[in-house]
Amino acid sequence: MRFAALLAASAFAAAAHAQADYPNRPLRLITPFNPGGAIDVYSRLIAEPLGKRLGQNVVVEAIAGANTIVGTQALVRAAPDGYTFMITTMSTAVNNRILFAKTLPYDPERDLAPITQLSYGTVLLVAPAKAPYSDAKGMIDWIRRQSRPVTYGSWGIASWGHLAGQILKRDHGLNLEHVPYKGDVPAITDVQNGNLDLAFASPTSAIPRIQAGAIKPIAMTGPQRSASMPELATFSEQGVPNLDLAIWVGAYAPAGTPRPIIDRLQRELRAVIHTPEVREKMIAQGQTPIGNTPEEFVANVRADFPKWEALIRASGAKIE
Repeated sequence: MRFAALLAASAFAAAAHAQADYPNRPLRLITPFNPGGAIDVYSRLIAEPLGKRLGQNVVVEAIAGANTIVGTQALVRAAPDGYTFMITTMSTAVNNRILFAKTLPYDPERDLAPITQLSYGTVLLVAPAKAPYSDAKGMIDWIRRQSRPVTYGSWGIASWGHLAGQILKRDHGLNLEHVPYKGDVPAITDVQNGNLDLAFASPTSAIPRIQAGAIKPIAMTGPQRSASMPELATFSEQGVPNLDLAIWVGAYAPAGTPRPIIDRLQRELRAVIHTPEVREKMIAQGQTPIGNTPEEFVANVRADFPKWEALIRASGAKIE
């Protein structure tokens, strides 16, 4: 008994020392989207200043696929020691939980340790530069005149882009066909090249192509205009309802990560996103910084979950 007690005390002391010494090697930041996409860019914006605050490099690793499921599995399999964490969209903990309920290979509440809700954001709908319409009502009228399915792209099945298209399809009786991509950049490229009619995308990915005249913006989702594109009216402003919920980006660690490490990451991430330089760049990307506590993060997700579940069920979005 005495030996067992000594062993337990030794293990506890070693764990406490490891936490006090944290971090003593580089950190791995998983982004479950394609390199160059909005969340990858977002993660790299945060990684460098976070690394400076922690005194260690933060290495971003893009692991795309299956609407964030592939990257999330990589996080879940990682050691819960604070050296691997993930920045992802709400699809990981909300949309996937609803639409992949019987097949989702992870449980968001059991397998993920929330760190902080980093920001709320918006996405926009883009069309080819030569499209014969420039607003949401004109687009809807054009779709109704087509004798074929009109294609729209998003960054994956059950993503907010997919869901938004299904809401448009349901509410306006449109013949829309969803085309899932591993990220919004390839979808935008196909719109630009004429291989896709429409795409939902982040301001980060879309603005450079819009400024180059390669594509045109139609409308913004969310409850208000984005500071990144204040000239672009929301769907609601254009008389198209049910697309005004804001989406969020959050940070997670593997379940079992010690709470002192979670708290350290939360404090440092909050400090980073509220520095003037990072905050300005996030707002330019259509993101409003938050940086709340793990408890506030969980409370917000649980409060919003019934709203999203009702919207997703009503939209008719299904796994294809």
